[in-house]
Amino acid sequence: MKTAIIHEWLVNYAGSERCVESFTNIWPESPVFTLVDYLNEEERKIILKGRKANTSFIQKLPFSKTQHRKYLPLFPLAIEQFDLSEFDIVLSSSHAVAKGALTNSYQLHICYCYTPMRYAWDLYHSYLKEAGLQSGISGLAARMILYKLRTWDIISSNRVDHFIAISNHISKRIKKTYNRDSIVIYPPVDVHLFECKSEKDDFYLTASRLVPYKRIDIIVDAFSAMPDRKLVVIGDGPEMKKIKFKAGKNIEILGYQDFASLKSYMQRAKAFIFAAEEDFGIIVVESMACGTPVIAFNKGGASETVNNSNLGILFNEQTPESIKDAVIKFESIQDKFNPAVINAHSIQFGRNIFEEKIAKFINEKSNEFFLNKR
Repeated sequence: MKTAIIHEWLVNYAGSERCVESFTNIWPESPVFTLVDYLNEEERKIILKGRKANTSFIQKLPFSKTQHRKYLPLFPLAIEQFDLSEFDIVLSSSHAVAKGALTNSYQLHICYCYTPMRYAWDLYHSYLKEAGLQSGISGLAARMILYKLRTWDIISSNRVDHFIAISNHISKRIKKTYNRDSIVIYPPVDVHLFECKSEKDDFYLTASRLVPYKRIDIIVDAFSAMPDRKLVVIGDGPEMKKIKFKAGKNIEILGYQDFASLKSYMQRAKAFIFAAEEDFGIIVVESMACGTPVIAFNKGGASETVNNSNLGILFNEQTPESIKDAVIKFESIQDKFNPAVINAHSIQFGRNIFEEKIAKFINEKSNEFFLNKR
């Protein structure tokens, strides 16, 4: 059966693009449709197997390479312009508008959903605040655009035959937003690239883009109040200046590190600290693949992957005090954590497992769908 893959945009190799990589592993001949495609040649080889994607009119608009998100009001129109009528199965890879692709009653549409459109729903007020759009003409225009996007988002959710959520956390959000049920298939993590190391050094690690919702600030605040414990921070972003200002002498801020360096720190850290409410949290699983226990916020994807006391410690509030208490608790029992056990737990999130589950689900649903159409 002819299958089309549709994804929001392809500009780098990040979390959702890892999923597209797996989709093209399973269906290497299937064309990929996307709003814009600005992958470099190395990324193109990995994600698209060297091919170019079919792009929308946004690709030809000024500054779309670096400013494509500013064309947000045009995204629904652009995604609906793709003519997918020749395909039997449409697989949308969606965190915003990809699920809104137009299909007919003879086509099966399955959506692998990373989240409903967060800036239109649960992060609506945070988005307006961070963008400085709480008042004035620009603020009013932004609110009207997001209102219309919410309406379109609900309507377009009905174009999907089956939703697959990346976590139980997102499955609940899909139910709340669209009143649709979904199954959960966790996204692929390349755990085979991370070797388990039993010997740990005397430092804690956190690594992330330095943006507000990652809450690196409260991790730094917690360790600044514990000067006898060392914290290493890896990552760059708009909050770098703020993080450096908060950091005590016991905190080493390294900025961006390449893969080899990041992996080395993850392997040697006594624990990985994670304070964000993430939809899944790939780096948490990568740390566990290194045999490193995790101290994480007990909400979102991390609460599902760090799901027993042999893997780490979960804290219940996004505050420095809650992190400090978790670190103290961890140190009181740290000898019980077995790196080999933690590494073994991570294997269930491997890319091969993901691809087997996705292929099985879509094969089953397509057989049901097309038998009923005869």
